Amino acid sequence: MSDPTGAPVTELISSVETIDVRFPTSRHRDGSDAMNPFPDYSAAYVLLRTTAGAEGHGLVFTVGRGTEIQVAAVQSLAAMVIGQSVDELVADPGALARRLVGDSQIRWLGPEKGVVHMAAGGLVNAVWDLAARRAGQPLWKLLADLTPEQLVAQVDFRYLRDALTEQEAVALLRAAADGRAERERVLRAEGYPAYTTTPGWLGYDDKKLARLCREAVEAGYRLIKLKVGGNLADDIRRMGIARQSVGPHVRIAVDANQVWGVPEAIEWMRELAVFDPYWIEEPTSPDDVLGHAAVRAALAPVKVATGEHVHNAVMFKQLLQAEAVDVVQIDACRVAGVNENLAILLLAAKFGVPVCPHAGGVGLCELVQHLAMFDFVALSGSTDDRAIEYVDHLHEHFVDPVRISDGRYLAPTAPGMSAQLVPAALADYRYPDGPEWAAPTMAGAPA
Repeated sequence: MSDPTGAPVTELISSVETIDVRFPTSRHRDGSDAMNPFPDYSAAYVLLRTTAGAEGHGLVFTVGRGTEIQVAAVQSLAAMVIGQSVDELVADPGALARRLVGDSQIRWLGPEKGVVHMAAGGLVNAVWDLAARRAGQPLWKLLADLTPEQLVAQVDFRYLRDALTEQEAVALLRAAADGRAERERVLRAEGYPAYTTTPGWLGYDDKKLARLCREAVEAGYRLIKLKVGGNLADDIRRMGIARQSVGPHVRIAVDANQVWGVPEAIEWMRELAVFDPYWIEEPTSPDDVLGHAAVRAALAPVKVATGEHVHNAVMFKQLLQAEAVDVVQIDACRVAGVNENLAILLLAAKFGVPVCPHAGGVGLCELVQHLAMFDFVALSGSTDDRAIEYVDHLHEHFVDPVRISDGRYLAPTAPGMSAQLVPAALADYRYPDGPEWAAPTMAGAPA
């Protein structure tokens, strides 16, 4: 690209558009759990445009009311992206991540947690999507092809060096070099293991639970997840139905979505132990590192999993240092984007703890698959005891939706991070003026 004199013109970010898009999933209790009985799966959708007409797409997942706050948070950071050189941004997204997270006045509202931190992640992910599109590669491949030194340069180690240094991170990545080409071949040919939460929402009746459990096994899944924590008698009945439906050899994980205190978590799970639960997810407050350690010590061999609401890499560091977690669950939209998730993956590799990403919602499956596949190819080198969560909701609204076959995620091949929503979805489900929301009030619709 050049001006009329032939001089090169620098491509810049020309605009950042953020759209409040909500889907009325509460009508059928899709996504219902003990803490979130009527969620409307939603997103603050981020669209970067450049002066050359290129685009980068990202989003921040939400569950209805409050999405407008998340949109405002993204817009509060957008000025740090608009006008920036695209070449510089895609060459070093880590520099942008540090600027967004480190803004002294906006950081005060976190720091490094909550709405402003997630907003930074939405913008950072959109830049990575732009970078992968420019490179003509899916994000997992772009990341896997970076050198160990390039990857480590993307991580902010300021608060992590007591657990993981830059030198250790480079060594972990170098150690995974052997066999990388073969793992990429396997990934492209066979995909990455998935587990499904589709059968397990609390709002589903017993017949639907049993049917969906059977269908999950027939579809190739060897791990399903049920929501628990609403009523103990109901949980005992539902676990019995699920175990009978899937048989003794399919793993059943359970998820309390933070509804318990520590003693209650231990007591409740002891009642469910007869059904051989594989893990208990979010048994208590996601901030309670020592509480998770106490639950883990009391319930072994049942595993403890958490991460979808863990604020940042520092919290993951502490969970690992305290031996409080058996399964790390990264989320593509909870922390500050790809860069911080790279830090968490490196920490998990250092401590030898498997990663089973949280997904579902709006776009979480689409985005996080790239991180898990990068981890397999270039870092952990393993899919043992690892699987990406899958929920069969809303994928039809994406330009490059996830593809599942025989209980496995097939590797994306299209350039980018798979975050782009189709224009019709943005038009129909934009809140509050899209036609799906302008109609008469629906059950569970945000006020």
